[in-house]
Amino acid sequence: MPMKRFQKTQAPGMEPITKCLAYVLKKTSFKPEIALILGTGLGNLAKRIKAEKVFSYDELPFFPKTTVQSHSGKLILGELGGKKIAAMEGRFHFYEGYSLAEVTFPVRVLRGMGAKTLVVSNAAGGLNLSYKKGEIVLITDHINFMGVNPLVGPNEDPLGPRFPDMYEPYSKRLIDLTLKASGEVKVPAAQGIYIGVTGPCLETRAEYRMMRRWGADLVGMSTVPEVIVGVHMGMEILGVSIVTDTCDPDHLEPCNIQEIIKTANEAGPKLDKLVTAAIRKF
Repeated sequence: MPMKRFQKTQAPGMEPITKCLAYVLKKTSFKPEIALILGTGLGNLAKRIKAEKVFSYDELPFFPKTTVQSHSGKLILGELGGKKIAAMEGRFHFYEGYSLAEVTFPVRVLRGMGAKTLVVSNAAGGLNLSYKKGEIVLITDHINFMGVNPLVGPNEDPLGPRFPDMYEPYSKRLIDLTLKASGEVKVPAAQGIYIGVTGPCLETRAEYRMMRRWGADLVGMSTVPEVIVGVHMGMEILGVSIVTDTCDPDHLEPCNIQEIIKTANEAGPKLDKLVTAAIRKF
């Protein structure tokens, strides 16, 4: 099925969501409890899922097509940690040329399928110099430095309120449960604030200094739009980052994207173990 797209200036609206949900429901009656978004180098968690149904993004109406090499582009429905899971093996980014309505469209669909909990993972730069490469950090809050917001445009009241409250976008309850799981499976997890940028270029020394002064511990090119839309739709959210590089403006070295992906891949098994243990407690 050829991919259908909506216009760059168009708010998501109900019709694309309804059509995508109708297509999925023709193929399966599976109703996920938890939605997972697996970021750069973190797709191995999908292999732990006891799959019941797998969709290619290409076949799902209005789903974008991932252009990032490390993202496979599949929606996996199945069981993980004793829970019904819908996992996105790869996500979409604003820097790929998609509107934020397109970037966050899958979250709308996953919520429509029944998922009330959203777990978002990503690879991020470490602005907090106490972090080490490969360290896992639970996101406690974020700064939207993308200059855009996925809720701009007419509000669809059935999806959520016009002015959603962002007082606690990342659930303290889920963070506490994950920290408890962290101790049990002996996978350490720090906590920190994530700042979202558009990319695709990496940041300058001056930008890193500014972000650190603002109180950001992590920087990345995703997550914030999906979390905003998740909050808009009343989802309880956990955000998890793997620190893939050190953002030290006073000792900055050229960044190697392949090294970043390698670090994410190497840390992936720890994250898989932690997320699986946490999901059992949700």
